[in-house]
Amino acid sequence: MLIGELSRQTGVNPHQLRYYEAQGLLVPGRGDNGYREYGEDAVLTVSQIRKLLDAGLSTQEIGYLQPCVTGGEPDLKPCPETLDLLRARIAGLDEQIDTLVQSRRTLRGYLAVTERRAAG
Repeated sequence: MLIGELSRQTGVNPHQLRYYEAQGLLVPGRGDNGYREYGEDAVLTVSQIRKLLDAGLSTQEIGYLQPCVTGGEPDLKPCPETLDLLRARIAGLDEQIDTLVQSRRTLRGYLAVTERRAAG
């Protein structure tokens, strides 16, 4: 199938599909006319990419994990790189969450003091 058909089937615009190709995540063949030609498996690959992006992974991380990705959910094989990368991403998210919680606590304190001063 051509890029337009892949775009229609996946809901991902052609520009993004070309970006996935540039990142090495999607590998089309080339027809005699030079057009990109995608196999039926490209629909599944794009679905996997989109779901992994939605989970907060970068295209670089997805490329690293791609050999361990199967199925439409996607399912991740327990390759050592999968476990290490997921653990590292979760640790990074935990750190960001802790920072945000502390920022919220501090801002609430500023707000409470400011509201008391405004009321007094």
